[in-house]
Amino acid sequence: MFDSARYLERIGAPAHASLAELQRAHLESVPFENLDIHLGRPIQLDPDALFDKVVVRRRGGFCYELNGLFSRLLTARGLRVTPLSARVATEPRDGTFGPEFDHLTLQVEDREGTWLVDVGFGDSYLEPLRLDERGVQTRAGRDFRLEPEGDRLMLLRREDSGWLPQYSLSLVPRALGDFVGMCHHHQTSPQSIFTRGRLCTQATRDGRVTLKEGALVLTRGATREEHPVEGEDARARALAEHFGIRL
Repeated sequence: MFDSARYLERIGAPAHASLAELQRAHLESVPFENLDIHLGRPIQLDPDALFDKVVVRRRGGFCYELNGLFSRLLTARGLRVTPLSARVATEPRDGTFGPEFDHLTLQVEDREGTWLVDVGFGDSYLEPLRLDERGVQTRAGRDFRLEPEGDRLMLLRREDSGWLPQYSLSLVPRALGDFVGMCHHHQTSPQSIFTRGRLCTQATRDGRVTLKEGALVLTRGATREEHPVEGEDARARALAEHFGIRL
């Protein structure tokens, strides 16, 4: 059963937290991870199962789980939330994108406007973007921009090499059930990035911590350190130490 107070405790956010504070608290508390896929545990988009996994068992998940669950918290707080489908830029420099329903993100309306909210993409914007703004929007020192593309919007982020697409967004309202097919695809297809290797990553107050196959990557500001992680025992220790996950 959904419990807003317990959810807020999980992400370390006060009851009066703003939308921006909730998104940032979530990203700094709940990892983006695909570990169940590699454990052979099917991911079902059942709201109560998602609450049990992320809040009760203090795990993470990928976009369908994290944004699907976060939408319930925002709705419980009286915000109008609409799931949206996005096609992820698989090759940002040559314009290759995944299929529709490749990614689930959220349109959120509050008294201050309409926002693009996302706690399920990994390394991205830490606070909501104004959905009707077409200029540069800076979040935690990184620049983003929403650019019209026909009846869609392209989310771009500024890198050293220039502006790169992150995903192509459809503004057609969706429901969580619309993403079931692609959720299954990403758990089972050898073409899915999520079946190719284990990943667990989480924002921190001053950077990010990422556990990938064979290495732990720590970033703090402009400093990046990569440490080898050899063997399953070392991986289990890293998961417990940096993410609080014990499988």
